[in-house]
Amino acid sequence: MPSDRETAFAVWITGLPASGKSTVARALAAELGRKGIRVAVLESDTIRREITPNADYGEAERDAFYATIAYLARVLVLHGVPVIVDATANRRAYRDRARAAIPRFLEAHVRCPLAVCQARDPKGIYMRGAAGAAQNVPGVSAPYEPPLMPEVVVDGERDDPSVAAGRIVSALEKKGYLPSGPGDATKTGEPL
Repeated sequence: MPSDRETAFAVWITGLPASGKSTVARALAAELGRKGIRVAVLESDTIRREITPNADYGEAERDAFYATIAYLARVLVLHGVPVIVDATANRRAYRDRARAAIPRFLEAHVRCPLAVCQARDPKGIYMRGAAGAAQNVPGVSAPYEPPLMPEVVVDGERDDPSVAAGRIVSALEKKGYLPSGPGDATKTGEPL
């Protein structure tokens, strides 16, 4: 039987703000939980409040912030804790750095038209950006570089989150990241 270290993995869910990343991350955590796999969810807004409570969202700060998330995910995976990262990470280099550092990594892109994200805008990010109160809004005043070859693409406008989560689970199985037998599920601590 493989050790926890050999069965842990990281799924990075990326997309524009308000694309549906958090909804997909919650659905994925629930789906994995039904399979007996407990995961840590690293949600960027929650982590940002702790690490950079007065964020300016500049390039240097974003680079350091996403490097920290990649590091946290790597440490958890190396200690046998499966991880879901729910973070825009607007530059491809941020996510590529995580892919290079984490041995068992999968990227899911929640693709959603900017106009749909702007209409949703649950946190008021786009509204503050339009008013000049928020700088560096990905997809508007800062670039968003979608993944070139994500393992899973989710349609954030049309896909049901539970169906999207099922597709991510299937991709994890295809890569050999999930246990094959019913008694091999990775059980770790409570989700973060």
